Amino acid sequence: MHWTLPNVITLVRIGLTPVIALLPFIQGYWPKVLAFVIFVAAAVSDTVDGYIARKRNQVSELGQFLDPIADKLLLFATLVPIFWMTRHPTILTDYRLPWWGSLPVWVAIILVGRELLITAFRWFAKRQGVVIPAAGPGKLKATFQAVFIGATLAWFAWKDAVAELKLAGWFRDVWEQFHAIVVAVTLLGAVVLTVYSLGHYLYKYRTLLKYRDFLR
Repeated sequence: MHWTLPNVITLVRIGLTPVIALLPFIQGYWPKVLAFVIFVAAAVSDTVDGYIARKRNQVSELGQFLDPIADKLLLFATLVPIFWMTRHPTILTDYRLPWWGSLPVWVAIILVGRELLITAFRWFAKRQGVVIPAAGPGKLKATFQAVFIGATLAWFAWKDAVAELKLAGWFRDVWEQFHAIVVAVTLLGAVVLTVYSLGHYLYKYRTLLKYRDFLR
């Protein structure tokens, strides 16, 4: 284990995933606000650890391997409450996503399936001595996913706050319309970029598929 600061930040991000997964299930808007804040901190740390690693010349194969895993765990941890809560509204609150309704099963399969496939591909590539770092399309995909997840956690908190605090008026209407657009558009962008980035990685490292040991 290389106990560099970037790797420690990555491990902390991994440790935060169960907390972010559980907080949205707690009744009230404050736990969901806290989930949003922790998620934003975790997402920002993904950029910070990379910057520190490059600035201090601490880029390592371990960091390049752990960083995508941390991103995937964070995705899984947040998709669980999003998938469940958009299908099970409470008596007071309807958490369905704008335009989409509940998170579609096919969307969840695409998002999760892509990450599982890329993780397996990275593992097999490492057996061939090749470390596959995050590339441009993958980073853009991660950005759209992060904005969607953050906006959705904030959407849950907003819905609870509206119900509990009896919010009304023009500000509520304007904000809700704006918030709805952000959630819907970023989810669409995340789906498109998920499919594109998968094709990008498989094509870029297609020569690995020629190794006989790859499928063993």
